[in-house]
Amino acid sequence: MSRNVADRRGQRMRPGIAGGGIGAIVIVLLALYFGVDPQPFLQVMQETSAPTNQPGTELQVDAQNDPLAEFVSVVLADTEDTWHALFTQLGRQYEEPRLVLFTGMTQSSCGLGQAAMGPFYCPADKKVYIDLSFYRDLRDRFRAPGDFAQAYVIAHEVGHHVQNLLGISGQVQQLRQRATRSESNALSVRLELQADCLAGIWAHEADRLRSVLEQGDVEEGLNAASAIGDDRLQRQSQGRVSPDSFTHGSSAQRVQWFRQGLGSGDLESCDTFNSGVQL
Repeated sequence: MSRNVADRRGQRMRPGIAGGGIGAIVIVLLALYFGVDPQPFLQVMQETSAPTNQPGTELQVDAQNDPLAEFVSVVLADTEDTWHALFTQLGRQYEEPRLVLFTGMTQSSCGLGQAAMGPFYCPADKKVYIDLSFYRDLRDRFRAPGDFAQAYVIAHEVGHHVQNLLGISGQVQQLRQRATRSESNALSVRLELQADCLAGIWAHEADRLRSVLEQGDVEEGLNAASAIGDDRLQRQSQGRVSPDSFTHGSSAQRVQWFRQGLGSGDLESCDTFNSGVQL
C-alpha cells in the first residue's frame, strides 16, 4: 500500500466572516473612520475564512478498516512502482504524487475542488484529489463497474502527474494562454488523451512485471474510458454533441489511446501532440 494517501473525508469548508472582497473593504473603511488599525480585524477575518481541511489537518488513511481506501492505496502504490521503474529507464527520478480523499469539496492549490468535478490532478501541489462517491457514479450513472475501471481512474490522474514531471503540462498551459477557445479545448483534449495512454502504459507494465490483470479487466478499463467520453456525456446531459467544446476527447478516442498505451507500453507511442491524430 502507498504511504501517500491522505484523508480529508468528513471535513467541511467553513464560511468566513464577510467572505473577503467587499466585506474586507467595509472593515477597512469602518476601522479608519473610527481611528482603529484594521490589520487585526483583517487577520481574524482571514483565519476564520480558511477552510477546515487545510493540508496540515490531513490524516493518514486507516486502510485496514476501509476496503475502498485500501484499494485506492494499493493501486497508487502500483503506479508508484511502475513509474519509478520507467523514470529510471529515462535517467530521471520519479517524484511520487500524494492522493487526497475528500468529501463534497476541498481546497487545493488549483482552487476549490468539488465532487461534481470528478477526480482531478492539481499540478501546483502535485496531488490527486478524489471523492470516493465518484466510484458509485462510475458504476451506476456511467455503467462502468469493476475494480479495474476504478483503477483506471487513478492511473489516468497519475498520468497527469507524469505529464507535469516531464514538463508537458506546463508547455500546454503556455500554449493555451495564447490560443483561441476552440484551440485551447483541442490542446486540453490532447493532454487528456495522453493521460489515457499513460494509464494504459501503467496497466501494460504492471501486468508484465506483476501479472495484475485478470480476465475481464481490460474490458472494464475500456468501458470506463468509453463511459466518460465527451460525446457520450454531452449526449446524456444535453441531447446533442458539440465536438468544438470537447475537453477530454470522445469515447472512441479515449478507448483508442488507452488501448495504445496498454498494447505498446512505450512512452513514445503516447505522443498525442505530434502523431497527426485528428480531433
